[in-house]
Amino acid sequence: MGEEYYRVIFSKNLRKYMEQNGKTQIDLVNDLGFNKSAVSTWYNGTRLPRLDKVDTLAKYFGIRLSDLIEDKPNANEFDYFNEDSKELAQFLFKNPEYKVLFDASRNIKKEDIEFVKQMLDHFKSNDIKQDK
Repeated sequence: MGEEYYRVIFSKNLRKYMEQNGKTQIDLVNDLGFNKSAVSTWYNGTRLPRLDKVDTLAKYFGIRLSDLIEDKPNANEFDYFNEDSKELAQFLFKNPEYKVLFDASRNIKKEDIEFVKQMLDHFKSNDIKQDK
């Protein structure tokens, strides 16, 4: 497999993740400081980016580097991530101390989770009243 094969794969994957994230070529230029013509050549499959640029793109999209450079025809394993689940995953990544709450919830009954949720909602509403 030659370079052309990898250019086509990268272009296809880049387009996929741009579409999934609602990003345009201009977004990549503005958000990541990439050269406009370079982004265009990657997008159109006429050139491959350097590995450091691929790594930057992977981090930008919150994916693995291999998701951009490999042909994964059945790569739908994470298609169930919506904006809420992405936001929660990012929060847990940045705040690992909260993971204990998630881990604890795996081993209790649904009714107990609802009870804890009601308690938290009660505390939250009291905080709002105190702020007024």
